[in-house]
Amino acid sequence: MSALAYIMINVGREFEIDKNNLKQYRWDYVVAMTTATFPWVGVVLYFVFVLMPPEMWSNVDAWTETLVIGRFAAPTSAGVLFAMLTAAGLGATWMFNKARILAIFDDLDTVLLMIPLSILVVGWQPALGVTLVLMFGLLALGYRYLHLWAIPSSAGAVMGYSVIIALLCELFYLRSGVHFEVLLPAFVLGCMMKSQHESAADQQVSSSVAGVFMVLVGLSLPQIFGGVATTASDSITLSMPAMSLAEITYHVLVISVIANIGKMFPLFCYRKEATLKERLALSISMWPRGEVGAGVLMISIGYGFGGPIVTISMLSLALNLVLTGVFIMVVRKLILSDEQKGEFYEKA
Repeated sequence: MSALAYIMINVGREFEIDKNNLKQYRWDYVVAMTTATFPWVGVVLYFVFVLMPPEMWSNVDAWTETLVIGRFAAPTSAGVLFAMLTAAGLGATWMFNKARILAIFDDLDTVLLMIPLSILVVGWQPALGVTLVLMFGLLALGYRYLHLWAIPSSAGAVMGYSVIIALLCELFYLRSGVHFEVLLPAFVLGCMMKSQHESAADQQVSSSVAGVFMVLVGLSLPQIFGGVATTASDSITLSMPAMSLAEITYHVLVISVIANIGKMFPLFCYRKEATLKERLALSISMWPRGEVGAGVLMISIGYGFGGPIVTISMLSLALNLVLTGVFIMVVRKLILSDEQKGEFYEKA
């Protein structure tokens, strides 16, 4: 959780809006919501109607669990996306600027939606009212003090903030019995921190933290092959029988395709601002997944969910992460003109 908080602080540091012209972001947020919602809905429908037996199709608990797990497909990996697009020479393009906004917004949408999803899982409790008040209070603070807090922002300082946030969230859970995830407070703190670019050393630390986090997520997953189903579990997903290698591979590929098709709505938007190639490139740039999606899966495991559905979700996320370089190369080919491509290869 400390590593996830560290990652979300850096996502918040990337968040930029023009407070004097908020109207320009209305449509962007709508588009970002679709890039988060369509993959989520598609994946959840597949989980329920393909991976579960017909008698579970009307089971409320089955829908609740898959709604939480399937949320992994929603957020774009903002940090990875920005770094790779810049490295590909696309930092000054319309597509990059728009992808920057959409990726941050769909991360934010994912963070906010985890609150009502938590209510679905644990039911309404008085402590959830406190959680909602804290959520809106944090959002107000983040907007009011957007990049105004001149506090230390070195990798070591950010790690310290991350540990404190994780401890406070854990203490809140121990006192109230309600999960208050690190996603939102960490993101808001990053938003309030005065904008400062990471040094090369800080970037190395951030990469290491992200790598450690992904390893820990992998270690927390249920056994992939040969797992024994447990009918004593209260979790629908955890009690599902194990799958063979062929079955898991097939479902990972299908889920990955469904999730990425769900990210294609920007193709039909911004027709007055960009060409078809630019809009297609923008849509493909939304495909990379990463730490935020893995954080959603960690939250799912924390609720006691598991089984092959969580395993398939994590492997799908890992596949998309591995393919990020391929996605960015496709985006670059769509955006750069023939002359620019030649210059790019010469520089490379």
